[in-house]
Amino acid sequence: MTYHPKSDFMRVMMERGFLADCTDYQGLDEALIQGVVPGYIGFDATAKSLHVGSLIQIMMLRWLQKTGHKPITLMGGGTTKVGDPSFRADERPLLTPDQIDDNIDGIKQVFAKYISYDDSDTGALMLNNAEWLDSLNYLDFLRDIGRHFSVNRMLSFESVKSRLDREQSLSFLEFNYMILQAYDFLELNRRYGCLVQFGGSDQWGNIVNGIDLTRRVLDHEIYGMTSPLLTTSDGKKMGKSADGAVWLNADMRSPYEFWQFWRNTTDADVGRFLKLYTELPIEECERLGALAGSEINDAKIILANEVTTLCHGAEAAAAAEATAREVFEKGGIGDDLPTVALTSEDIGDGISIVQLIVKTGLAKSGKEAKRLIAENGAKIDDEPLTDAGLMIDATALANPIKLSAGKKRHALVKMG
Repeated sequence: MTYHPKSDFMRVMMERGFLADCTDYQGLDEALIQGVVPGYIGFDATAKSLHVGSLIQIMMLRWLQKTGHKPITLMGGGTTKVGDPSFRADERPLLTPDQIDDNIDGIKQVFAKYISYDDSDTGALMLNNAEWLDSLNYLDFLRDIGRHFSVNRMLSFESVKSRLDREQSLSFLEFNYMILQAYDFLELNRRYGCLVQFGGSDQWGNIVNGIDLTRRVLDHEIYGMTSPLLTTSDGKKMGKSADGAVWLNADMRSPYEFWQFWRNTTDADVGRFLKLYTELPIEECERLGALAGSEINDAKIILANEVTTLCHGAEAAAAAEATAREVFEKGGIGDDLPTVALTSEDIGDGISIVQLIVKTGLAKSGKEAKRLIAENGAKIDDEPLTDAGLMIDATALANPIKLSAGKKRHALVKMG
């Protein structure tokens, strides 16, 4: 679709690749020109941190604020008790209220790095939907809100349909999720004048439900905008790496490992990721993304530095780059490498190299570690590791040992 936006926010969204769909391009664009528009994204508290898969949404809120509008980060203290069934093959495990509160505390730390919470017109709001969901009276809610929902229509949404088509059970608890999310939008509009909900394109059905409900109950015009569900050019879901989720909290994924994830971006993704995850000018993103040969590696370092600076600060980005140069260019050890400290109890009479590779996270299992060694993918202190039966004792750990899986993943093992 060709639409020429008038507002700065809509222009940024379209130029930089954030926009998958919008319920009313023109209506939202006009609202953005007329004054400060509050917009929200909901984040369920299913883990102690968000991962890179949520970063596109966080950047949308950052741009919303930078272009003169008001971001709302909505913590799903209430909805996490139900679990979003969208495009899932199974039901989410239910968390206790204490686990949910702990997760919210962890997630909040991320947002403060990207958006500013203050009392100004564009100062962000941090809210929790438990505030209105926890106290709902079931019968009143069914009469006042439930009557506006058609089960026929709810069953037609792709997120539900895909689950039913595979003949996988969808519990009544989960089926209620989309009603609760729709109710969130209604409450945010009623309480805070919120005009737009953002989300990944898998949230389209939930967003549209909220717009319909708010029109029916309050007769207010509100909008929805979705971002593409990102996969890397080789088809992998964004946010995952070979060794698990790429978390945004430093205590769950070190700044060095975070930096390394971006440095390892495939050539074809560099330009697109620069537009989405950094604030470099569009022309510069396109120039860097078009580099070829060894020059594209310089663009990847710029990408890694820019993204890490936003998430962990400029010092962490500089330290990560310095460590990477030392490790890759000089074969050095680097202070910032993921490190496993062992006690004499851990080692006993000796510990196998296979166990060490698993402990450092370079392989998920002993079987995978042995395969890595058999395929000549493992190194010890930069030398090929060929003996899967090698035992390491405390004497061998008088100096730290550097283990490597392939060319790009390294870890240190030392005595604690």
